[in-house]
Amino acid sequence: MLHDIQELTALLGQVKTIAVVGAVDKPGRPVDMVGRYLIDAGYDVIPVHPKRTGVWGLPTYPTLADVPRAVDLVDVFRAAQHCPGHAEETLKLSPLPRCFWMQTGIFSPEARQRLAGSGIIVVEDLCLKVFHEQHPPTGARS
Repeated sequence: MLHDIQELTALLGQVKTIAVVGAVDKPGRPVDMVGRYLIDAGYDVIPVHPKRTGVWGLPTYPTLADVPRAVDLVDVFRAAQHCPGHAEETLKLSPLPRCFWMQTGIFSPEARQRLAGSGIIVVEDLCLKVFHEQHPPTGARS
């Protein structure tokens, strides 16, 4: 899937709060590296995992619905078959996040279709950390 680099760079300059779905703080795991990077870059990171608590030393919530504050971007580290369900969860958030971002190797036409027309930018198969490193937003936090 093609992504508009300027649009995503501008988006990341406006994003403050990122929910990381599938958050795990096991060293060496991609989700751990990305989560720590986002924290170090100055984002308000909210770990979401149904069974884990205290990921990255932060309050961790079992679902997106349990997150007690607005989320600007949902960063998904789950297999593609779970993405439509997370898209549905995302559509129930108020206010709606600006972006639903699926990490490298994750494609979900069904999630994309569910989010179509919502105003939520959908990103597939792209690492948020790598993109941020290659295209730091103006006024970047890092």
